[in-house]
Amino acid sequence: MNDVSAATPVQIHTAAPLWRVRYLLFIAGMGGLLYGIDIGIIAGALPYLEATATASWHLTSQQLGFVVAAVLLGSVLSSLFAGVVADLIGRRGAMLLAGVLFTASIPIMALAAGYLPLLLGRLLQGVSGGLIGVVVPLYLAEVLSPERRGRGAAMFQLLLTVGLLLAALIGLYHAHAVDAASAAVQHLSGEEQGRLLFDVKDHAWRTIFWSCLLPGLVFTGGVLALSESPRWLVRRGRIAQARTTLQRTVAAAQVEATLQQMQATDVHAGTAHERDRLLSRRHVWPFLLACVILACTQATGINSVLAYAVNILNQAGLPGAVANGADVAIKLLNAVMTVVALVLVDRKGRKFLLMLGSGGITVALVAAGLLFLQAERGRVDVQQSLQQQVTGDALALRLDAAQWQRLGVADTTQPQQLTVSYAYGGFSNVRSLRSDAPGAAELSIRREDAVQADSVIGAFFRRLHLNPFPDPATAAQAPLRIERASLGPVPSPAHGWAVAVCILVFVAFFAVGPGVCVWLALSELMPTRIRSNGMSIALLINQFVSTVIAAIFLPTVGHYGYASMFFFWAGCTVVYFLVAAFFLPETRGKSLEQIEAHFR
Repeated sequence: MNDVSAATPVQIHTAAPLWRVRYLLFIAGMGGLLYGIDIGIIAGALPYLEATATASWHLTSQQLGFVVAAVLLGSVLSSLFAGVVADLIGRRGAMLLAGVLFTASIPIMALAAGYLPLLLGRLLQGVSGGLIGVVVPLYLAEVLSPERRGRGAAMFQLLLTVGLLLAALIGLYHAHAVDAASAAVQHLSGEEQGRLLFDVKDHAWRTIFWSCLLPGLVFTGGVLALSESPRWLVRRGRIAQARTTLQRTVAAAQVEATLQQMQATDVHAGTAHERDRLLSRRHVWPFLLACVILACTQATGINSVLAYAVNILNQAGLPGAVANGADVAIKLLNAVMTVVALVLVDRKGRKFLLMLGSGGITVALVAAGLLFLQAERGRVDVQQSLQQQVTGDALALRLDAAQWQRLGVADTTQPQQLTVSYAYGGFSNVRSLRSDAPGAAELSIRREDAVQADSVIGAFFRRLHLNPFPDPATAAQAPLRIERASLGPVPSPAHGWAVAVCILVFVAFFAVGPGVCVWLALSELMPTRIRSNGMSIALLINQFVSTVIAAIFLPTVGHYGYASMFFFWAGCTVVYFLVAAFFLPETRGKSLEQIEAHFR
């Protein structure tokens, strides 16, 4: 083996500056924390954002879906250029940029007075998350010694799940505050009660975003005290700075030997002119296998379940604060089972854990889908009744006891749930109301709640007669069409807890299997010569699938119910299990060269 990088790794001596290494791991862990907050913080804020923004800004369900998915979209965009940015300004510079973008996104979202600032703030969070997800593991690999790289990756993954848990705890705290405020204003008149509840909920989602500012400041300030990657410095001929950096993380007796190894590797890479194509015959199979694994990981619906957990559990029958408490339990279990996965992954192997995880996920998703199917079967179709009550181009119904009875409710003392899917031309929207929710005494449907202003992209494609988007000019004259309206009793709390158990099982199996193994399988399957480009494309596919699922979640469950979404995820997970069982080789205990030889 002629590759210099395959030389015997430098051993760590007791003289190594451990406190600097621990500080580095702490800051890297804070990067994972921010990445977890990026994904999870919207779950607690979404119910209050939906309750206030739809009334004050006329946000549609599609726009709310875009706000949720914007983090994933920003992550997709930044992951494409993260490697280039890290090469241009350094690994430390790229991490600093990520911290600045995350910190700047907080006041933009918390002070938002409309859809665009909120969307921009979420996009900036996503761009920051994409940079962190690529650059922090890259920095750890280049700075830490071989014996500590696994610990660094574990710290990043573990703190990511802690970030999800922290976001859930913040949401739970504000859920209790909103419930307390709701109880305190029960004696007031309907108009005054609605106004105060609006103010409380508006303050809740803004404060949830403000609470993320401190971790962003800690990470950004902490990066300033880090050194640049010595390997990046060597590639640019800054040998003296690289030596200084190594003295902070490597024992003094090993600094020169490590530096010489880096220089030799750099010279070897500079003289290697052979470049294998990404889709050459010997590379295409492991590349496609890695892409399928990453796509299936997101097609299980994990990010949407974590982001919409409170909404899902509310629809399943759990009241607000209880749903937030279950959401905290989900995030806590995710963190605990990640630790279990880190213990098992080198004992049981990647293939076994991926099969175990995908099999358990399938069972949990099917069970949740059946529970929702049972609840949704009991609903009646009231589409024609609502269509007949449309006046002009709008619908305004006072949902008092008499109105519920006209819609077919026999027992008005039992909480009811009304879900309406409507459209103006090509623009559609979904409204869902519970009779026991404070302030939900009226169903109001207006054109401005669904029809969005024309966009530059839409106008451009319309001129080419290739536009797949609806035309606002046509929708401005189109009548209100009630496409689907279902009415039924709110599921019992026992039903809600049954769905919560299914989601807990789902998250547990995901953490043990795909949650940890997918990244190891990705890096191990890719041959050395295509690893950087291949991983970028596979990660892009991963994030694209996650973004699409998050964007269509609210419209899909509004039109077709929650059962349809859970069954779709279950079908994708069956494909995942079959791929892991029949096509994925076991990589535990094998060198990268042995794995590459297996595919040849």
